[in-house]
Amino acid sequence: MVLGCSTAGEICGTEVLDESLIATALNFEHTQIKGARARLNEFEGSSQAGEFLAQAFPPSVPGKSETPDKLAHVLVFSDGLKVNGSDLVRGLMKHLPHGVTITGGLAGDGARFQETLVCWNGVPEKETIVALGLYGSRLKIGFGSLGGWDSFGPERLITRSKGNVLYELDGQSALGLYKRYLGEHAEKLPAAGLLFPLSLRTKTGDTAVVRTILSVDEKEQNMTFAGDVPEGAYARLMKANFDRLIDGAAGAARTSYRAIGSTSPDLAILISCVGRKLVLKQRIEEEVEGVRDVLGERTVLTGFYSYGEISPFTPGAKCELHNQTMTITTLSEQ
Repeated sequence: MVLGCSTAGEICGTEVLDESLIATALNFEHTQIKGARARLNEFEGSSQAGEFLAQAFPPSVPGKSETPDKLAHVLVFSDGLKVNGSDLVRGLMKHLPHGVTITGGLAGDGARFQETLVCWNGVPEKETIVALGLYGSRLKIGFGSLGGWDSFGPERLITRSKGNVLYELDGQSALGLYKRYLGEHAEKLPAAGLLFPLSLRTKTGDTAVVRTILSVDEKEQNMTFAGDVPEGAYARLMKANFDRLIDGAAGAARTSYRAIGSTSPDLAILISCVGRKLVLKQRIEEEVEGVRDVLGERTVLTGFYSYGEISPFTPGAKCELHNQTMTITTLSEQ
């Protein structure tokens, strides 16, 4: 079974590469796998596509012993431009058994935002989502997701939006307001939006999620984000903090490390946001090196830079779509 996607940069060990091909071969001794694919143009929306994928995985499959192997985890690679990542996650969660975890990411296209591709046992395709179900009780999975951006400026109420399309903040044109904050960077939208994401808070006390722009519509004066920007939520601009970005990657590694019993995993899948790569530039390998320092030399590191990351913040938390985070999935077999 072969699955993969286009990227905004590739991770191999502690190297970060561009326009390369990274292949990682997995051989499980005790874990069974099952795959599924959904083409977005065959569904009414991303949520329906997520539901279809979730229903493709039975709760358990016949095991090698007398006990059936239960579904433990689902790894997802999705189109990065046409999908609403928040809806995709909601659709997946609606039909997966309780306790089954989800991680993954959205395909990238460098900083071009023109076309993303997902591969499923053949030719890479546009507008495609693939998912891999992992079955077995001897599989240990850890995950963590952290950012490291600083908020600035006032918090503003989202007064008009639809799904992942934002129209108004505090009753004003969101695009116009965003451009005023960006100044000279506004001419380079949507790519410049990666440097100034939005922090989104829905309720007092909720952990804020981060959203970045996928596209801008000058005629309609709106911005499309990778995930939902619901009316009634509060948004605030963010900017980079170099040291905190690197510390965030190490923090995600520590969370995933503790989740599997503080032992070095066999494999770590790193999915980091293209915005982090554009900000850190020549320092980008420092965030991967920080992960290596936590997980140890025996762990194989692989991954890519994405247009969105799928994971709970920590074990036990709700799975969500993130932007501008380093998300790590660790795997080991007992």
